[in-house]
Amino acid sequence: MIMPIISYGSKILKQKSKDISIDYPNLKNLIDDMFETMYAANGVGLAAPQIGLGIRLFIVDGSPFSDDDVSMQDFRKVFINPQIIEESGNKWSFNEGCLSIPSIREDVSRFSNIRIVYKDSEFNNRDEYYDGTKARIIQHEYDHIEGLLFTDHLGVIKKRLLKSKLNEISRGKVNVGYRMKFSHKKSR
Repeated sequence: MIMPIISYGSKILKQKSKDISIDYPNLKNLIDDMFETMYAANGVGLAAPQIGLGIRLFIVDGSPFSDDDVSMQDFRKVFINPQIIEESGNKWSFNEGCLSIPSIREDVSRFSNIRIVYKDSEFNNRDEYYDGTKARIIQHEYDHIEGLLFTDHLGVIKKRLLKSKLNEISRGKVNVGYRMKFSHKKSR
């Protein structure tokens, strides 16, 4: 089932999410619905807060980047209760966007390497290292479960310049090709 994506301005996007247990209700269906929602919106990642759930869960699929990086072809994962325990390497900038903040893209600087511990979709413990674009996608989605948005990484002047556009998004004054739920307006 395709769910509406929560827009910038919604309180849940600024709240730190909570861990879940193996008996979280309908977890497999939720994960399937998140992938369906992400694909319908042409995204490469989706975090539970973006669909209105304050839980530590996000999904990724880096295959849209596979033309530039063959290793991204099979980079489709589920992260439950993740913790980034190490960020290292050089910081590098990349033009990021977000399904909750449509029509805005900005350069964000992030570490090139991460180590993350998490549970997979079968609740198996994982301890993995990622670099490059994989690390960036994970860091972006991880920010969502920490109550952060990519715009929080921008400088004061850039944030000021984007303020009116962000306010318009929160009011639903943006055209998107997927279902959204706006903080000041009904779903469409």
